[in-house]
Amino acid sequence: MQVLLNPLDGMNLLSQTEVEQLKNTSNSSLYRLFRNCALAVLNVGSETDVSSDIYDAYQDFEINLLSRERGIKIELINPPEPAFVDGKIITGIQEHLQAVIRDILYNANKYQISNQFNFDSGAQVTNAIFDILRNANVVQPTDQPNLVVCWGGHSITEHEYKYTKEVGYQLGLRGLNICTGCGPGAMKGPMKGAALAHSKQRIQNGRYLGLTEPSIIAAEAPNPIVNELVILPDIEKRLEAFVRVAHAIIVFPGGAGTAEELLYLLGIMLNPENSQQVLPIVLTGPESSIKYFEEIADFVESTLGVKARALLNIIPNDPVKVAQFLSYQMAEVREYRKQIGDAYQYNWTLKIEDEFQSSFEPDHANMSKLNLSLDQTSTDLAASLRRAFSGIVAGNIKENGVREVKQHGPFELNGEPSLMKKMDKLLLAFVKQGRMKLPGSDYEPCYKINTI
Repeated sequence: MQVLLNPLDGMNLLSQTEVEQLKNTSNSSLYRLFRNCALAVLNVGSETDVSSDIYDAYQDFEINLLSRERGIKIELINPPEPAFVDGKIITGIQEHLQAVIRDILYNANKYQISNQFNFDSGAQVTNAIFDILRNANVVQPTDQPNLVVCWGGHSITEHEYKYTKEVGYQLGLRGLNICTGCGPGAMKGPMKGAALAHSKQRIQNGRYLGLTEPSIIAAEAPNPIVNELVILPDIEKRLEAFVRVAHAIIVFPGGAGTAEELLYLLGIMLNPENSQQVLPIVLTGPESSIKYFEEIADFVESTLGVKARALLNIIPNDPVKVAQFLSYQMAEVREYRKQIGDAYQYNWTLKIEDEFQSSFEPDHANMSKLNLSLDQTSTDLAASLRRAFSGIVAGNIKENGVREVKQHGPFELNGEPSLMKKMDKLLLAFVKQGRMKLPGSDYEPCYKINTI
């Protein structure tokens, strides 16, 4: 099957040099990255959450940019059929495909050197993230903070999914917009609910922002509701993008990835320089998820302390209360940003230390030498725990992590016995609740907790 696409309005013009960069050549790592991300967005609705499964299933897929006198055409060879209706590509999927072209080229040409994103300072990282988001037309002038970042798992129950949708609906009725990791489950539900509410309120410019990164995009392909898609260079840049654009953050039930996000956020908010920041954090889910939040709250308090636990507003089983609380908090966010002279659309004043910005490669050596001890500051411990959970996510679903575990066995985590037991307890709860993999998938742990 061969398909030729004319670019949709809004696609950036490409030079001949840029087109050459994305040509299929045997030694082009950039083309492989481009191809894999393109395949991921075309394969929306996939029922696997392992990146390598998708790449293996479509080994004969190719994408090419063809230079023409009046511009370019996008050639797809053997693309996934669900991306098409009666032989025509779904418009939203083509928009996502063009976002892949835009971000892969921009990131590579401006920031990537020898396949690495190297920065001399944290300020450079923050500016680069702003630059990438601005190039995608995501950071736009506004005088009304209204963007709610929603985190949660791709593997959740149907009851939990419906709850996330109801929360999104209540947020949308109050004119709030949604940002998620753009995948299925708790990333799709809030967007779907908000889209319906925006339609009822005749809000024509509702935003459903999806932030992803190359190593996870196949396992969590952008859902069709996303109308703004941005591919950040790696997980650390993605996490920083979330907290910089957020005016509030909701944490729904999830697994290791959600724990990673929460630990990242708490590690930042525990920094004394952020003590005055106004960034509401709400944990919410249906009645059946209370046990999950009890496990999370207990882990946070017993590792990071009472101060970290106090940052969490747990509002169970009440979508209306969640939406009312956050709608009220938006005025507080606006007043705080106005008072300190910070931008409404990008939180420049939030202090993020190097250990939360620097890239972490989850391999056996790096995982085994993480400093997992209670004898350190809460921010340093949060950074180490974040990396541990990031490695578990990689071993579960990311191509490189899955391959690493297949070749060398589970990642081993070593540390203070009392802390290791707390981690083991939390992870076992995730496994028992089916939060590590999509429903119906057998889960074999990609990690080993050494508690002795």
